[in-house]
Amino acid sequence: MQPAVNASRFRAAHQADWERLERLVALVEKRSVRALDDDDLIAMPLLYRTALSSLSLARASSLDRALVDYLEQLCTRAYFQLYGVTDTGLAQLRRFFARTWPGAVRELWRETLASLALTVAAVLAGYLMVRSDPAWFYGLIPDAMAQGRDPAASAASLHATLHSSEQSMLTTFATFLFTHNAQIAIFSFALGLAFGVPTVLLLLYNGLSLGALLAVFAGKGVGGPFACWLAIHGTTELFAVILSGAAGLRIGIALAFPGRLAREDAAMAAGRQGALVMAGSVAMLAVAGLLEGIGRQVVDGDGPRLLIGLVMLTGWLCFFYLPRRPAAVER
Repeated sequence: MQPAVNASRFRAAHQADWERLERLVALVEKRSVRALDDDDLIAMPLLYRTALSSLSLARASSLDRALVDYLEQLCTRAYFQLYGVTDTGLAQLRRFFARTWPGAVRELWRETLASLALTVAAVLAGYLMVRSDPAWFYGLIPDAMAQGRDPAASAASLHATLHSSEQSMLTTFATFLFTHNAQIAIFSFALGLAFGVPTVLLLLYNGLSLGALLAVFAGKGVGGPFACWLAIHGTTELFAVILSGAAGLRIGIALAFPGRLAREDAAMAAGRQGALVMAGSVAMLAVAGLLEGIGRQVVDGDGPRLLIGLVMLTGWLCFFYLPRRPAAVER
């Protein structure tokens, strides 16, 4: 049987601590933890544990319900300020783009290089295959993607599709390419669970398709304008595909070679890191969509298109791989 506790004496003994804790919690809720001075920072965890003890005793001694409710609310508020996520949604989003996402990308540098190498090798292979035998083009590129841009097309018609004289056809072709690359990016990550094999195949297929298209335009003397047309959004879009492939490869490698971890634990750890990279890649695809939908339609010259593409590529490389200052420790 629990000893009887005098409610008035109990309140008198602890009221000051409760009120101080409530005042500190309210200050943090209204402003931030930086509003507390050093003494308050040290005292707040101690006051929280004191309030928890008071709540436990109040429940066990069947003190009045109003006091128990008050202590429950106070302890809950204090817990979330001490141990919960106190940043606003905007602050968390800012931290993701400033540090979390670039950090996750840097950790996947080996897989990123592998994904890049697969893509470049496939582009070269697709180019050489179609240049040596144009019949390969029809096996690599579906009609919906080609839309008349095949080995039988003339140089004049190919060049016309890259500029505003055929804007509706240009938009349709660009939209198909964007949708195609977005699907490749998503599936490259998702299918990493199959030991990364589908990821490799998708990266190879995407590179072969790009190389085949490049071979057609280059074979008619308009390879340069095609590269400039593609660059304005392609540097961002293809970078996103390569990063998505890297995330899928990380999962596949973790499954195939889990090391000292259990295979399930290794896959979960790789999946969490890959998901961060993939979430950022979706943002890159959104940027590429804006460049494709607005920038490429407004900018018609080959030089400006290439310049925009190179600036975007340089920007992404700096964003991901330039050293950053350590994050400031917030009080």
